[in-house]
Amino acid sequence: MIDERVPAPVQREKTLDLLKMLENLHELVVDRPRKVLPKLVWGLDVDEASMQIAKIRASLPTELKQAVTVTRESERIVESAREDASLTIESARREADRVVSDARREAERLVEQARIQQQQMISESEILKLTKAQCEEIRNAAEREASQLKRGAEKYAYDVLNQLENVAAKVMSNIDRGKSELQRAEANPAQPRERTRV
Repeated sequence: MIDERVPAPVQREKTLDLLKMLENLHELVVDRPRKVLPKLVWGLDVDEASMQIAKIRASLPTELKQAVTVTRESERIVESAREDASLTIESARREADRVVSDARREAERLVEQARIQQQQMISESEILKLTKAQCEEIRNAAEREASQLKRGAEKYAYDVLNQLENVAAKVMSNIDRGKSELQRAEANPAQPRERTRV
């Protein structure tokens, strides 16, 4: 029977503990002794103990079993979302690094091109002035382009993180909805069914 004075998450945790304790009891009383001594251990009928543990499991309320299933599924979803988030962030980092690296190479190429042009026109002072101006213009253009590419890479990473945040919000919404449904089910329990006596 569900104790309404205990909050639902605590009850679900106790249910998980109860099921784990039953599994441990079955291992301790039934599985291990069978490996060493068949049938009776210290006057205990192993088959009878196994049947009694099975009856206890069967008599647990359906809501508690559902709570265990929902909790495990929620944990699986959260873990999956964490893995997806890690992969997405790593992918965004790699893409941002690639874009910045490309921009740097392009800027270096443009600067080198400007330097070569400057050296080719160094023979006359008028041409030299023109070359210096063009070189400065190309350098400024390269720096502007590199800066724009970097901003673009940062915006891409920001957009990816926003998408990831939306996915995480949906997962959390589903978890909250599942918890609310379990709380409603606990607040409005079905007709109590007759339990099998152990």
